[in-house]
Amino acid sequence: MTVFDQAPAHVRAISPYQPGKPVSELAREMQLDEANIVKLASNENPLGMSPRAHAAALQAMQEIARYPDGNGFDLKHALHQRFGVGMNQIVLGNGSNDVLEIAARSLLGPGTSAVYAQYAFAVYPLATQACGARGIAVPATEYGHDLDAMLAAITPDTRIVFIANPNNPTGTFVGGDRLYAFLRKVPQNVLVVLDEAYNEYLPVAKRYDSVAWLNEFANLLICRTFSKVYGLAGLRVGFGLTSPAVADLMNRIRQPFNVSSVALSAASAALSDDEFLQRSYALNQAGMQQLEAGFKSLGLKWIPSCGNFIAVEVGDAAAINQALLKQGVIVRPIGGYGMPTWLRVSIGSATENQHFLEALTNVLNAVKAGSAL
Repeated sequence: MTVFDQAPAHVRAISPYQPGKPVSELAREMQLDEANIVKLASNENPLGMSPRAHAAALQAMQEIARYPDGNGFDLKHALHQRFGVGMNQIVLGNGSNDVLEIAARSLLGPGTSAVYAQYAFAVYPLATQACGARGIAVPATEYGHDLDAMLAAITPDTRIVFIANPNNPTGTFVGGDRLYAFLRKVPQNVLVVLDEAYNEYLPVAKRYDSVAWLNEFANLLICRTFSKVYGLAGLRVGFGLTSPAVADLMNRIRQPFNVSSVALSAASAALSDDEFLQRSYALNQAGMQQLEAGFKSLGLKWIPSCGNFIAVEVGDAAAINQALLKQGVIVRPIGGYGMPTWLRVSIGSATENQHFLEALTNVLNAVKAGSAL
């Protein structure tokens, strides 16, 4: 018997999360020039990072020999001012993934369960399985969350319900009024984890104030990130807003220095850069229209998205993806989500979007002509 054999069965059964392919890796594999590669696979901000965040990160580097503030006072204070929550209601994470996993480890274990939707973010079942808990995947409705079915799926051993809004990888959205009605029906001993990683990309008409709900629901955890619209994906910083009791529970098992000093400083500065936020939002809206127009001209089906990405149906997505890689275009096949005919494409700059559409057109034309991909 080996060390591997002695690990818990639920750990040995985990299929690790597969991140988007890095530009450097594709360049090595295909012998391509990195400068000519377009990466639209990981929902990153094509504008990069906020200028304020960049300046703050450089300044923080001067003290890199010191440990970061394990309590993240400055960032928590900035979040307190931004959202009006108490500093004792905030949990900081090494990206919002960390916050999600801390929530799972706080409440889940053998003999418990978590509810999430079909086609929802892959981290939910992974975090559930890593804790030895049972995952309850509720069939989706039009690739999105069926809240009534999710409510009905809650059992006496359920401890967490995960909801991504907008959802990754489908981009679907649940209106605030429906979410609020759902929260009112969920048992108070079940934590609702509302994952709003793409919240800042919501069209103005669809926005709702989930933070205000914290005053009413002690069993609500709102997760957000600086990796998307704020452009800090490489620094890994996210946060959770919840009740003081849940925050206290989560902070008991949170690693003491789980967010670096550079990330803390950059995030604090990024939070105040509203001009950068608006530019990022506007670029995303324009890019979404550009890709939708391109898909329409190609006769392709797509799922209307409220994030900074869009899912498009292309047929044999694995083969199409491989052909795109040969042309220096990185997107995300989502067969692992049970959607083998779909690609998820991040919204890039106008030039990057056009590069992708031209490459996709070439590949699809080759398929129609019967050429080998």
